[in-house]
Amino acid sequence: VQLQASGGGLVLAGGSLGLACAASGRPFYANDYVGWFRQAPGKEREFVAALRWRNYNRYYADSVKGRFTISRDAAKETVYLQMNNLKPEDTAVYSCAVNWRGGNYKSQDEYNLWGQGTQVTVSS
Repeated sequence: VQLQASGGGLVLAGGSLGLACAASGRPFYANDYVGWFRQAPGKEREFVAALRWRNYNRYYADSVKGRFTISRDAAKETVYLQMNNLKPEDTAVYSCAVNWRGGNYKSQDEYNLWGQGTQVTVSS
C-alpha cells in the first residue's frame, strides 16, 4: 500500500505547476480524506488542501484559496493539486497523504499513509 507523488519542479513566480498522488495497493474509500501538506525549510509541515472521497468536498488553507485546486480522477485512484499564481512563499516539499479515519482533515496526525515528498520551488 503506497502513495506515489509526482510533479513539482521549478517555476517563476506567477507560474503554475501540477502535482499528482496515485494510490496503489489500496483504493481510496468513501470515508477517506486525501490531503496535501507542505513543509518549507525551517518551518513546520502545514495543511494545504484536502478532499473527502465520498462527496468530493474540498478544503483549502487560506493561504492557497483561489490559487490552488485539488481534484481527483476516481478511475485512476489519483488526486491532483493544480497550483496557479505561485508565489515564492509556496516553495516547499509537498506531500500527499490519506486519512482513513475521517477525522480532522487539517491535522497531519490524523493521516495514516504518506507519499514521498516532491519539491516545489518558486523563484521571484
